Amino acid sequence: MSTAATSSDVARTSRADATRNLFARNPVLGPTAALIVAVVFFSLATSTFANIDNFSFIVQQSIVVATLALGQTLVILTGGIDLANAAIAVFGTLVMTRLTIGHLPSPVALAVGFVACALVATLSGLLVSRIKLPPFIVTLGMLAVMTAVTNLYSQGTTWPVPSGLLTWLGTSLYLFGRIQFTMGMVLAAVLFLVLWFVLSKTAWGRHVYAVGNEPEAARLTGIHIDRTLVSVYAVAGVIYAFAAWMALGRTPTADPNAYQTGNLDSITAVVIGGTSLFGGRGGVVGTVVGALIVAVLRSGLTQMGIDSNYQNLATGVLVIAAVAFDQATRRRSS
Repeated sequence: MSTAATSSDVARTSRADATRNLFARNPVLGPTAALIVAVVFFSLATSTFANIDNFSFIVQQSIVVATLALGQTLVILTGGIDLANAAIAVFGTLVMTRLTIGHLPSPVALAVGFVACALVATLSGLLVSRIKLPPFIVTLGMLAVMTAVTNLYSQGTTWPVPSGLLTWLGTSLYLFGRIQFTMGMVLAAVLFLVLWFVLSKTAWGRHVYAVGNEPEAARLTGIHIDRTLVSVYAVAGVIYAFAAWMALGRTPTADPNAYQTGNLDSITAVVIGGTSLFGGRGGVVGTVVGALIVAVLRSGLTQMGIDSNYQNLATGVLVIAAVAFDQATRRRSS
């Protein structure tokens, strides 16, 4: 009897260890399970959640923050953080809009906006890599700088976005004549696929993970750490420019005060999606899942009539739980 009980305990322990190891090797599994549970719960708890139009609206609401979070993922994978990403994107919306209003062809204005966002983010990367300043301090300072520059450049007012190329990503289409989607959603999906491929299938992607996981070991294997860091921030800046373009398609006004919590929202999506704040672990699949979790949570709780303060409380608890889970996983791995 005792031997049988011991064997049963050993089997249960082995299954538990195997489950923990599975989640440790695949950090996206936990967020995916949480997303499925949330969708099922809100579908049962409300009569309005489980319909195609609502799901489409949830995705449309989340694409700007999700795109910011894609760039944020790259930075966090290197062990850094970017508090200025939303401010850079808002600056991009003003540059694109004002240049177009000033009779510059919209493709040229769009290109200038992309270059501006990439240059600002690259400057952050140079300060982090060359001067060895902490990413938190660099991007906190850049947040203040870009907020001030954006307000000065916009003269403190919102600007109407000329229709055409700048608002094109807000164009709605219908799949099977029923499922609404926008060109912004298509572009976000393309960005996700490109980043997934680059991170998982290219040498540059392996370098990003190596730098975030163990910088000294990466250096000893011949990886140019400074160059990799600068390239990560530069690519992230281009992604922020795409987020700016999507924002113009969603709301045809360039507002210097828009997306004031976009940096924190993007970090939330990344962390809930299973990417480690300590670098070297995670990916864009989890980030998209994390962004959808936040959007589903807010939509479902709103439809249930839950106060927005409790929605923020629930989101904060999720972030803390995700970080705690990550630390516990790292301890077990070590």
